Amino acid sequence: MQVSVERDKCEGHGVCHMVEPELFPLDDLGYSALEDADIEPGDEDRVRRAVASCPERALSVREP
Repeated sequence: MQVSVERDKCEGHGVCHMVEPELFPLDDLGYSALEDADIEPGDEDRVRRAVASCPERALSVREP
């Protein structure tokens, strides 16, 4: 599983960070600082919850 952010869609609500602060860092302005990342086994459900929480649908998950 991979997670990524479409930066042009991110509005800086920070909901993903509120749901999973360890997995979804924010920059100094409150926008997602997430780099495209492979998700470790066991973190999939946490990532899906945070992705689903994004009001702008700026986050996406790719399954292998």
